[in-house]
Formats: sequence, C-alpha cells, structure tokens
Amino acid sequence: MSKKIFSGVQPTGNLHLGNYLGAIKNFVELNNEKDNECFFCVVDLHAITTKQEPKELKKNIRETAATFIASGIDPKKSIIFNQSMVSAHSEAAWILSCVSKIGWLNRMTQFKEKAGKDKEKASIGLYSYPVLMAADILLYDTTHVPVGDDQKQHLELCRDIAQKFNNDFNAPEFLRLPEPLIQKEFSRIMSLKDGLKKMSKSDPSDLSRVNLTDDKDQISNKIKKAKTDPLPIPSELNDLSQRPETANLLGIYSSLKNQNLEKSINEFNGKNFSEFKKKLSEILIEKIEPISKEIKKLLKDEKYLDTILLEGSQKADEIASKKIKEIKKLVGF
Repeated sequence: MSKKIFSGVQPTGNLHLGNYLGAIKNFVELNNEKDNECFFCVVDLHAITTKQEPKELKKNIRETAATFIASGIDPKKSIIFNQSMVSAHSEAAWILSCVSKIGWLNRMTQFKEKAGKDKEKASIGLYSYPVLMAADILLYDTTHVPVGDDQKQHLELCRDIAQKFNNDFNAPEFLRLPEPLIQKEFSRIMSLKDGLKKMSKSDPSDLSRVNLTDDKDQISNKIKKAKTDPLPIPSELNDLSQRPETANLLGIYSSLKNQNLEKSINEFNGKNFSEFKKKLSEILIEKIEPISKEIKKLLKDEKYLDTILLEGSQKADEIASKKIKEIKKLVGF
C-alpha cells in the first residue's frame, strides 16, 4: 500500500550521526520504497524558534539539503523543499492555533525541556512549535510520519488538532489523521563522552559526536577516544542496563548493521573494546565517509542546491496551496 510521508529536519548546522541514524537513514529507505510519496522538508521556520544568525541560517539550509541528497534521497523521486518558501505552512499554523487548546500545549514535555527553568523568557514560537508541526503534516494529507520517542507526543497532538478541526467545521475526515512510523532496530544515539546524554551539536566537545562532514581520520580518532568502561563486552542484553556507554556504542553498531542488539552482543561478547572499536570505526567510515565527501562536493555548487530547493518548494506549494484554500473556505474566509 502506498504511503504519503512527511518529515523535516531543522537547518541548525553540523548534522551528526544521531541525525543520520535517527532520521535521515530512515528517509532514504522510505524514498527507495516503490510506491511512497515523500516530502522531506528543511524546516527553517522551526529553526528560528531559537535565535539564528541570518548568514549562518542560509548556509545551514543548503547544508541540510546537501545532506539529504548525499545520504541518498533522490530529488527526482521525493520532494525536498524549504518550509519558509511555502506560505501555506504559516497560514495553516495560525488557523490551527485558533482551534488548539492551551492545555494541550502545556502538556508538551519538549517545550519544558527546551525552555528550561525560566520559561517566561522562552519565545511564543517555541511554545507553539507543535502547532506549526501539525500544519506541516496536515497540509499534504500525510498518511505516515517517521517519529522518534521525542516526537511521539507532537504527533498525538497533531491528530488531536486535526480531529478537533474536522469536528468544529463539520468536515469529517477532511484533515487526515497521520500514523507514526517507528523505526525498527534503532537505538537512541547518545554522546560518545557520556552515555546518559543525547548526541548533540550543542555539546562543546566535538569528540562527543561524529559529524556527517567528518573524514575517516576524524571518525577513527573519535571512536578510539569514545568513553567505555573497564569490563569486557557482556553476553546478556540485561547486563547493558548499568553500562550506558557500552550500550550506546553497541546501539550505534547495531543501527548501522540493521541488526538487533542481541546479535551484536553475540558477535562481540567477551571480547575487548579495542577489537570492537576497530570494527565500529570500519563500518562508520564505510557508511559516513562517502556521505561526508558528497556533502562537501555539493556545498561547492550553491546554484544546484538552490535549484533543488526552489523546484521542490514549487511542487510542495502547488499541493499545499490547494489544501489551504479548502481550509479557508471551511473556516469562512
């Protein structure tokens, strides 16, 4: 059965292994499935919920598009586009925010995490971000959305907003309720320096992450220096519960090999970390170095990247503008 798939990546620069294994690798597989219609969006409107340097943002938008293409997403098969170039996203977000409940948004745990202790100083954009995300998804009659654990709550909210809009305007099934696509054989990717912290571009230590623009020497060096513990690799899955760094490295290996953790444990149990890290470096270099080289090559051709984004945005706009017209008509505009 064919699926309509929507997903987005924020152009905040320095995309890393966590972004690749958590999202982009999955996008490539979805792009390659025969009957899927995929929309992969560079969500720059979401990016400005925190302050961005304009020149840096422009550079990061191109880098995100380059990463999509370098990773294997075919712009002839899937629509790669820039969110801010399709005005229907902003229009739909406002209309949907008028049917959304403050109580719903108050329950969003991601806002609480990102806003920190002083949420009074956070922007309204950061607070209402999930409504814009709902607009992104609902404009394309999306059937499926690839989500990680941190976005499940937002997709549930999207479904609630769609249902309420349909009820409020007596338009059953007008806004389609999307289903989540949960990635199989995937472990959340944590910092190479601290197995309890998510891998992040904001970590001051570059050794905490593998960037998608790293070369083979940088990848090898980071895995050599990745934090482990003094014990050998365990023989049982349960033994990983108190060993976050070991669990993280085995999770990365398993995700790259598309196999479950148990299989990886069977492969390496009782062996020392130097042997395991050598194998992990090899597969990381095999998967990431070609992407890194292609990203650098594509970034030299800004005109090509801008053309891909422009053409993709025109295709997306054609679809989204029809939907927003129907939404306005239902509302009474």
